[in-house]
Formats: sequence, structure tokens, C-alpha cells
Amino acid sequence: MRTEAINRVRLVFSLFDANGNGRLEAEDFDLMSSRVVEAASGSDESAKTAMRVAFRRYWETLAAELDADGDGRISYDEYVRCVLSPERFDATIAAFADALAALGSPAGDGLVARPRFVALMLAIGFDRPNIDALFDAFGPTETDHIPVATWVEGIKDYYAPEKADIPGDLLVGSPAA
Repeated sequence: MRTEAINRVRLVFSLFDANGNGRLEAEDFDLMSSRVVEAASGSDESAKTAMRVAFRRYWETLAAELDADGDGRISYDEYVRCVLSPERFDATIAAFADALAALGSPAGDGLVARPRFVALMLAIGFDRPNIDALFDAFGPTETDHIPVATWVEGIKDYYAPEKADIPGDLLVGSPAA
């Protein structure tokens, strides 16, 4: 497992731990889902519902795989073992990536405009300079759009334990000047 992947996942854990108690709980995912859906003004209800379902599935996969004692809490160490295990988490990440990227393209044209991308990523909790660096790394068009498919693949790569030097690494730490 690459250090870059662990750093990416550490960041996501901290963002999803909405109450800062060092554990992930169903309520953290409900709160994150609400924030992201709220930032998706202009998206239709089916896209918003798909995002809520994807967040719920994310939590349910973690709980089913890791919450052996049934206390409804997942530690960082448990989280890393699951999300960086493709055989356990790839389908969940694929559904999450599809739902998030679909919110970015409310017109259904397969393109995500920078303001929409920024709003959704800020709702998750990423820092603005890092978000802009990521969007730029995705190679936006002259009209400042990226393809939905590019974002979906970027999300999947973010969780891939063997990946390094990927655009998603720009979300961790300070972006290069």
C-alpha cells in the first residue's frame, strides 16, 4: 500500500468525521450527505437521492465490513483496512463516484463546470486551493469544464492503494505553486 494512498484516505477520514470524535458513525455520513446535496442546487431530485443513497451505502459497507462489535463506530485503522481493499470497497466507491459526478452535471451533458465542482468539493470539506489544483489537473476545456467521466475516474483512483502521482494527491497538503 502506497504512502500517497494512505495520506489521501487519512484526509477523507478527517473530513467524514464530522463531529471530530476520531470515529466514523452513521450520523457523520448523514451530515456529509446533507451538505453535499445542499450544495447541488439545480440538480434534480433523482440525482440528489442517488447521492444520499451512495453516502448511506458508503457507511453501510464500512459497518458491515468492520463494525464487529455493533457499536456503530469505525476507527481510522479499521477504515484504512476497508477502503484501501479493492475487493471490499470498489463497488461502493464506484457508486459514490457516479453519484457525486452526476450532481456536478445537472444538465446531463456530461460536463462539470468549475463553480459546480468547487461547490461540491467545498461541501465535502476540501480546501479551495487544492480543489482548484485538482480541477486544473483534470485538464478543463476552454469553457472551464471537465468531463464527468474524468471526475469519476479521479475519485476511483483516489481510493486505489497502488496509485501515486495522481491528480487526487493534490487534495492532500498544500498544492504546488
